[in-house]
Amino acid sequence: MRIGYFDCFSGASGDMILGALIDAGLSQKGLKEELEKLRIPTVRIRVKKINKSGILATKVIIEGKKEEKHHRNLKEIVDIVEKSSIEPEIKEKSIDIFKRIAQAEAKIHHVPVEDIHFHEIGGLDSVVDIVCSVWGIRELGIDKIYVSRVNVGTGFVKCEHGILPVPAPATLLLMKEKPIYSTGVERELLTPTGAAILSSLGSYFGPLPEMIIEKVGYGAGKDDLPHPNVLRLIIGRSLTNSLKERVVIIETNIDDMNPQLYDYIMERLFDLGAREVFLTPIIMKKNRPATLLSIISSFEKLNPIIEFLIKETTSIGVRWHEEERLCAEREVITVKTKYGNLRFKLARWEGKPVNLSPEYDDCKRLALKKGISIKEIFDEAKRVALSYQTGLKDRA
Repeated sequence: MRIGYFDCFSGASGDMILGALIDAGLSQKGLKEELEKLRIPTVRIRVKKINKSGILATKVIIEGKKEEKHHRNLKEIVDIVEKSSIEPEIKEKSIDIFKRIAQAEAKIHHVPVEDIHFHEIGGLDSVVDIVCSVWGIRELGIDKIYVSRVNVGTGFVKCEHGILPVPAPATLLLMKEKPIYSTGVERELLTPTGAAILSSLGSYFGPLPEMIIEKVGYGAGKDDLPHPNVLRLIIGRSLTNSLKERVVIIETNIDDMNPQLYDYIMERLFDLGAREVFLTPIIMKKNRPATLLSIISSFEKLNPIIEFLIKETTSIGVRWHEEERLCAEREVITVKTKYGNLRFKLARWEGKPVNLSPEYDDCKRLALKKGISIKEIFDEAKRVALSYQTGLKDRA
């Protein structure tokens, strides 16, 4: 598995992420061709090398005709991406990032998502940063994004809403459950765009994992600071063949709750960040039938999940323990079928594809839309999956 590790000792922004990708070998020619697919002819990318406290880094500058309108809403941004000719997978991931920013802003300002007019990311330069970063990560053959704890800076920043504390409220919300810190430098080191990209694409936040280094890239920040204001990207091969992680197993026995409530309980637990939730029938004291409710989660989610179980179920006690687990590398891809686009879960082991299964919700949606049997959709999905997986194995 190929890892991209963002070392955020000076935070991150959209242009720093893109600069680090270019510095690590992303083709500028290919990047400009991808930019053309966005169909925004007033915008172009200029790249230059710049020295930041002794480190030669790549600075990305988005240039173009001065815009009359900088504050777009989510629909306008989604329309730009949807009407482009970039690949569906890149569109989907990019739109998801914009939606996360919109949801964060909506929660902070207590307004509907559709009424949010972006400020920092409303300009076309942020559209370029996000879409081209998503494309660049895929183009460099990076399977997983890992991220260090992030230096966010401190002080205050001036924006459309006035003077706000650093990190900005949207940035802080986007980095929920992620490790951040500050060295006391009075600058906004982590921008909302940088936070959205890293928190959306990053699958692990923490120390540098064991890896064999292949490439290193540096993306330059805007300001000159006491330390090198760069974002470092380390690309290499993982020394493990699969994803190894520590998880917490949370359990409680329930014998006096209406079984109809389990649907609600399970849905809420997944909303809280549970990895897995499952029910097991058991026999308790006095031979009473009961249910063992089990949750697999990260340790960071332990307290919210316990609080929810005590408040929302009839349980009066919860137990937990830590375990290690190995997982195959997984990603969601979109494959075209004769009935329409379907999302598939692709699993790899030691870099080789081992399973490709269609998303049930997509199959159900197409069956209802086309007015045909869901079995026909699954049969087509199996045929496409077999062909696609054979092609992947041939290239592996």
